[in-house]
Amino acid sequence: MLIPLTRETFDDLIPGIATGAQYAYYGGKIDKILKRVLISVAGIGLLTLTANALPDNWRPFLLIIGIIFGLYWLWGPIASASRENYQCRRYKYSGFWRGEVWDVFVTEEVVGTKETVSPRGELVILENRERRLNLEVGDETGFSTRVLVPLRKEHKAIAPGDMAEMVVMSNRPDLGRIAKVSDIYLPRIDFWISDYPYLRRDLFVEISQQMEDLNAPRPRRRKARREEFR
Repeated sequence: MLIPLTRETFDDLIPGIATGAQYAYYGGKIDKILKRVLISVAGIGLLTLTANALPDNWRPFLLIIGIIFGLYWLWGPIASASRENYQCRRYKYSGFWRGEVWDVFVTEEVVGTKETVSPRGELVILENRERRLNLEVGDETGFSTRVLVPLRKEHKAIAPGDMAEMVVMSNRPDLGRIAKVSDIYLPRIDFWISDYPYLRRDLFVEISQQMEDLNAPRPRRRKARREEFR
């Protein structure tokens, strides 16, 4: 099922300014916070040195820049999340999509590398691997997409055939070519599959319930093509 959304509804689902969940995503852990604080301190220090070499009439301008640098630790995540949201909002058309889970399986992905030297003096590249959930969803039209997210224990509850919902984006009025998809909502277990939380999830759930009231036919269950978990 694919139902077009109005631009107003889409803008409410993915606002231009970061939501609380999006801010928390980019806010990061203590190491990222400290990095932003160091950037703020370095920026203020550079401006202080610059101010001594400039005329007094530059002081108000430098003060404004100093405030911006000083608060970078606070507004940095807002800017990053807003930029991420823009990557969705630049699409002209969107729709509410409902299909089913086609496949769910686990893989190990390389998330980083580290160079080290062996006892014999040889350069060795170590790969940092993490287990990722692969979730493939699709519908009766043949459209399908796959997302990879860090594996969590809650993912064991996902089963092939589960109803899956999301927002799809396109530059075509008929949504004939999907360019981007949002986080995926699984109503049966009330769980979200995503890395970055694109949607205002409370509003999306309301829309999902409205669509359910239309008595849309539930997608038929489909046999998994891979093992779920081992």
